[in-house]
Formats: sequence, C-alpha cells, structure tokens
Amino acid sequence: QVQLVESGGGLVQPGGSLRLSCAASGRPLRAQVMGWYRQAPGKQRELVASITGGDSTIYADSVKGRFTISRDTAKNTVYLQMNSLKPEDTAVYYCNVRSTTMNFWGQGTQVTVPS
Repeated sequence: QVQLVESGGGLVQPGGSLRLSCAASGRPLRAQVMGWYRQAPGKQRELVASITGGDSTIYADSVKGRFTISRDTAKNTVYLQMNSLKPEDTAVYYCNVRSTTMNFWGQGTQVTVPS
C-alpha cells in the first residue's frame, strides 16, 4: 500500500508561481512512474506531467515551458514547479504513482488562478 499526500496548492494571481509537493509513504518508489494530473470543473482528469525512475519526463502541451516536474528519490517525493500560471490552470491537482502492479492517487490539492 502507498499513501500519497499533496501540498502546496492555493490561490495565486496570473503570472505567479506555485510548487506542489507529493510525499509518498508505505514503500520506496524508485522505478515507478510518478505524475501529476489535474481536473477542472466539468472536465476530465488530464495528465499534466510525469517522470520515470530514470528521470524521463512528459508534459502536456499546455504546460510545456512553464511547469517542471522533478523527484527526490531519497525523500520519496515528487514536485511540480508551476510558473507563469494562467486562469486555465485552475483545477484540483492529483499526484499519481503507477507501475505494472500498482496505481495510487493522492487526495488532490486545489490550485486557483483567478481571471
């Protein structure tokens, strides 16, 4: 079993920055893919960014150049640095860890960028 706890969300003005953190507990996560997803009201959950155990990354086109995902294996934590935030980034952001044998989600953290 893996528990994921997100933090760092909040209200930020357009153009501002936030850093989300997701701390995992329960077992070491080195080879698994860790990622951030988001879900805005009335929309489907979508991938924002993911990072593999070898630090390969994938980003949604809408966040490329603005968001950076990273992980600290020693701390079992994944981060999402979000810069140049826009109102369309408003959503609940969820942390995810997955492999062929697991798929766990955090409880989500709200990010609000007013228009």
